[in-house]
Amino acid sequence: MNLQDLIAQATARLDAAQLAYGHGTTNAHDEAAWLVLWRLGLPLDSDLDALAQRPITPEKSAQVLALIEQRISSREPAAYLTNEAWLQGVPFYVDRRAIVPRSFIAELLADGSIDPWLSEHTHDVLDLCTGNGSLAVLAAMAYPDVQVTGADLSPDALAVARINVDRHHLQDRIQLVQSDGLRQCPGPWDLILCNPPYVNAQSMQALPPEYRAEPELALAGGNDGMDFVRQLLHDAPACLRPGGVLVLEIGNEREHFETAFPQLPVVWLSTSAGDDQVLLVTREDLLQP
Repeated sequence: MNLQDLIAQATARLDAAQLAYGHGTTNAHDEAAWLVLWRLGLPLDSDLDALAQRPITPEKSAQVLALIEQRISSREPAAYLTNEAWLQGVPFYVDRRAIVPRSFIAELLADGSIDPWLSEHTHDVLDLCTGNGSLAVLAAMAYPDVQVTGADLSPDALAVARINVDRHHLQDRIQLVQSDGLRQCPGPWDLILCNPPYVNAQSMQALPPEYRAEPELALAGGNDGMDFVRQLLHDAPACLRPGGVLVLEIGNEREHFETAFPQLPVVWLSTSAGDDQVLLVTREDLLQP
């Protein structure tokens, strides 16, 4: 069997199982390619066309197909099986203690979309609900002159974040704090990044097993998905410096957000998923009655 045949066979098995995707890939072929390359120890950015005819031993093929069967039988995200996830080309360790990183805020850090609201006075950045620490790491990489704090309620998630901070040698620039919202990290902050639990109760009940395999604490946002967000917007002005901004991801909950905060002026930032996934709001606008 060659690599092309193996990926095709893996794709067919994943397709037939009717799995859910969204933890790094969006379809069976890409997921198959990821798992095949990972199990074979090949770079995930390998040129599949160039390697198509590469022969694969029966032993290696069996190992790959066993991993594919594990993905099907467990219905866990592939990232939990490989203990690795990538965000903006940066590798991160992940396991079942933390949500699989996939925040669109990562795109905004990489492409500079937030930069117009920042200045030479931007020094203190908070990544609230840091999970495995990926946004904290990416913020430290994007802004070499800032200090970053990653905060999370879950000590398990913070243990995973510690692995990633150490992996990327950012111990001197990233502090990790256990905090219930902003309670243990009052700032003041120049920039708060937050990908909070925002999935509404009805959507939580309909989640496929791949998403239910993740910590519920990182997903469930109450009846309308806005429980954490309400407290955050209430507390944020006191924790932001004048001129400070909050960048908040709310996924597919824009309708619920606008119902909950109909008068709040926000800026919707463009991402690869559209213009309704991530918003930016200034401290001054949060203070408006």
